[in-house]
Amino acid sequence: MLTTLLDGRAFGEKHGKDAATVVALHGWARNRSDWGSTLEGLDALALDQPGFGATPAPDEAWGTREYAEWLAKILRDLDRPVLVGHSFGGRVAVQLAAAHPELVRGVVLTGVPLFRPKVGGKPKLAYRAGRWAYSKKLIPESKMEQLREKYGSSDYRNAKGVMRQVLVKAVNDDYTDQLAAIPKNLPVRLIWGENDTAAPVWMPGEAMEILGANATLEIVPGSAHLLDAALVKSLRGTIDELRTN
Repeated sequence: MLTTLLDGRAFGEKHGKDAATVVALHGWARNRSDWGSTLEGLDALALDQPGFGATPAPDEAWGTREYAEWLAKILRDLDRPVLVGHSFGGRVAVQLAAAHPELVRGVVLTGVPLFRPKVGGKPKLAYRAGRWAYSKKLIPESKMEQLREKYGSSDYRNAKGVMRQVLVKAVNDDYTDQLAAIPKNLPVRLIWGENDTAAPVWMPGEAMEILGANATLEIVPGSAHLLDAALVKSLRGTIDELRTN
């Protein structure tokens, strides 16, 4: 059931009859429907984050810190739910847990790009040359936009308006400081696909070194980045553990 929140500045799907004990955040270019099987039978809320699904985009280019402040306004009306975040939603969940840990009883992360890639090639020469020419005002905005469309990632090409700026901010983020700021008594559970290429398994491994003893890591054999049946099964078991503690 679609639910309106924050006077129309947020929409989500309500599961169950009572107040949500679980709140779920989808990944980039996804929406609340990703969580249907994971949240089945629970009192839960799957949110459409700003710029996705039914929730309007922000008026300016937010970073994940601003997304977390938007989320905090929703969580304050709930009784410390378990917060679950996939990919981009996990970035927001980490920001929330670092800034407002009192609002949640635990955090579950899956497929979250927590650090910048260790290996990354330079952009194509034609794009770098075009970017230089654009900075010197030698080519117009229309030509630069053609180069962005040609050489940018599929997410970049598909993002429009302010959401393209949001994406650029997000992909350049590193969450080392935020992970370190999460209180050591807040349970954090990392559930990761073995074959995730968007957020390779070295990322949760390094996160565990920062999070400390109250965090756990489960690698799901055969799974990749998106929420397949095996990942959903592991997520559900972990969510049930945290919400009943």
